[in-house]
Amino acid sequence: MNGADIPYKMLNQDAYSQWLGIQILESEIGRVKVAMTIRKEMLNSMNFAHGGISYSLADTAFGFTSNTHGKYAVSIETSINHIEALEEGDELIAECVIEKVNNKLGFNVVEVKRGNELVALFKGVVYRTQKDWQE
Repeated sequence: MNGADIPYKMLNQDAYSQWLGIQILESEIGRVKVAMTIRKEMLNSMNFAHGGISYSLADTAFGFTSNTHGKYAVSIETSINHIEALEEGDELIAECVIEKVNNKLGFNVVEVKRGNELVALFKGVVYRTQKDWQE
């Protein structure tokens, strides 16, 4: 299966990312860019987006990108730095780039932006299995 097509297959099978309203903007081997808009039901008690929302967007970009090499890849460690508070209506774009990959591990960085403003920085490590993605 073409690695750039894998994120589309993953999104089609991912009810949570669909509920978030995530859309794939760009997909190539080693890089994926996704987008979503903050909705009212994503806000916390302080009327800002729950931290899990930007985390989920970044994690989706991370997962999609990690699998573009054609093997099932599963997360083994992730972290995020929340830099700015997010509000209803904010449009977010997360871009993930694989920084390093070897036979078993992949190291990725995801930038989450509101326009040109960096609002979160996510880092993750995946374990790359030997199982191939199928059509």
